[in-house]
Amino acid sequence: MQEAIKKKKPTPWRKYRYYVFALATALTIIVPWITINGHHLFLLDFQTMTLDLAFVRFSVQQLYLMPFILMFGFITIFGLTVLGGRVFCGWICPQTIFRVIYRDLIETKLLKLRKRIKNKQQEPDMSKPENKVKKAIAIAIWIVLAFLAASDFMWFFIPPQEFFQYIQNPGDHLILVGAVVGIAIFLIYDVVFLKENYCIYVCPYSRIQSVLYDEDTVMAIYNPNRGGDIYDEKHHKQFTKQKELKAVEPNAECTTCESCVTVCPTHIDIRQGLQLECINCLECVDACTTVMGKLGKESLVVWSSEREILEQKGKTRYFRPKIIGYGIILVVLVGIIAAMGSKKEAFLLNVDRNGQPYSIIRTAGGKPEVQNAYVFLLQNTRMKTHKFYFSVIAPKSMQGKIKIERPSKPFTVVPNVKDKKIVVLYTVGMLVDNPNNDTVIPIKIKAYTTDTKKPLVVYRNTTFTFPRKGILMKDSAAQ
Repeated sequence: MQEAIKKKKPTPWRKYRYYVFALATALTIIVPWITINGHHLFLLDFQTMTLDLAFVRFSVQQLYLMPFILMFGFITIFGLTVLGGRVFCGWICPQTIFRVIYRDLIETKLLKLRKRIKNKQQEPDMSKPENKVKKAIAIAIWIVLAFLAASDFMWFFIPPQEFFQYIQNPGDHLILVGAVVGIAIFLIYDVVFLKENYCIYVCPYSRIQSVLYDEDTVMAIYNPNRGGDIYDEKHHKQFTKQKELKAVEPNAECTTCESCVTVCPTHIDIRQGLQLECINCLECVDACTTVMGKLGKESLVVWSSEREILEQKGKTRYFRPKIIGYGIILVVLVGIIAAMGSKKEAFLLNVDRNGQPYSIIRTAGGKPEVQNAYVFLLQNTRMKTHKFYFSVIAPKSMQGKIKIERPSKPFTVVPNVKDKKIVVLYTVGMLVDNPNNDTVIPIKIKAYTTDTKKPLVVYRNTTFTFPRKGILMKDSAAQ
């Protein structure tokens, strides 16, 4: 019988979490180094004011994508919470990963400062000199890892290749050095001294989880129908020993071993019910599974829902209207991001009118030439240097009559540098015969590359102001 039970013993959730931690860590380190045509998978570069997303570069004028990206992130986390409780906290959150690395790997496995991973309530005896030395070594190791983590974080804002160039001259990049040091100091304080108090008292996520939960939310949950009520309705502990529990509830299966309590990183008793401090790490599920497995019984603490365990209304409904709603919203957001991202322009162009509406000069033949001046701000968002030029698209009746005075030939713009150009448009002769008012003519500026096989083109709408007839005649008479 014991042999059969051993064979059926499930893989601890802790091991699955370690796999997820390893994958998340690897991705965090590797992703900043992945580039295609010089573009990153994700990079928010404040130096060049650009965003690289899925290997496409967007300039600051195209950061209208950021709100949708942030919405996607938040709604994903909210949806995960409705579906699986604080699964993000227990399985993905950097705070949790860092604490596991420091407490379970460095302090427990590597230095033997803590006796067992399964006992997170008993702190090391720091009165022993050898433990003080081990603690100092543990902190020293974490300081190194904290600076590595801080550097890795900065790689999502500064390309790693440039990062390593900058830190070779720290005096010239004090903001970067200050950011890395500041983040590292926070991580040292957080992981070594603040510990899980961050999850309990600082993190706002725990405060909103109770609003998102419903009866089908999957979480670490104690089954009082089998184990017995250890706590009363006012959350006061009733029993500390199994014989006390058995005297009141003879069929209660809880052994009161409190393995589920000693293993909890946030120091709660899962038998008390839903608590804000629970991060869904499932350590308590593993602990109870081990204890009850030795008795040939199923765990009293399981990853399930109130509907299935407490209310016993049936199986957990994973695909319920709320979850489907979150899924639809996420699909819509992905569609919006994809649609807006696909319309990314190859270069950016802002067209501003000069302060003076127009000027009038005389040609060699004596005809009045009306000029309008503009300020064009052009930014090449591609990785290559290109030559650009402009053309004017006027209304059909005026096509070809509004021309470019300056610049007279194509010009070169290097990547990610804003180039300011004074552009002068002109028209010769009487374009509009209006004796009373100046005429504002809607025109379109076509900006395009002249050195690519297929020109890269953008269009901008603006206006050309043509003076009233009296102004032209007055100017002509003055001449």
